[in-house]
Amino acid sequence: MNINDKLNDFKFKIDENKFIDSKDLKGQNIVIYFYPKDDTPGCTVEAKEFSESKNKFSKLNTKIFGVSKDSIEKHKKFITKHALTIDLISDDTSVCDKFGVWVEKSMYGKKYMGIERATFLFNKDLKLIKVWRNVKVKGHVEEVLNFVKNLD
Repeated sequence: MNINDKLNDFKFKIDENKFIDSKDLKGQNIVIYFYPKDDTPGCTVEAKEFSESKNKFSKLNTKIFGVSKDSIEKHKKFITKHALTIDLISDDTSVCDKFGVWVEKSMYGKKYMGIERATFLFNKDLKLIKVWRNVKVKGHVEEVLNFVKNLD
């Protein structure tokens, strides 16, 4: 996704029976952040900080979604263990592909496919207005919140 692209025709899987359609999101700002894996140190910090800031984002008419390849069951355990208050989307990499965050990574010389930590902000018309790529967790949620505060 590129700046000014619209969040059209997306269906996000939140639970076995709960989907959020992009049409349902119109009229509010949307933060969609991608993270590699539930219950790992950086991903846990990021999810907890977004959860702790949820009310601040809500007051700015902004909804937050986290996306990873983890199963719904794993998301439920992650949410319960850390008392998370944000919705987590379970993805089969189709959403990651559309956002361009399913990328080749390398660790200890071994190449593999994985999720690039990134955050996308859509305005009330579901138009992409800001992208943070290769996110460093420390201070990121505050940076996103400050950007949302300065909208309009």
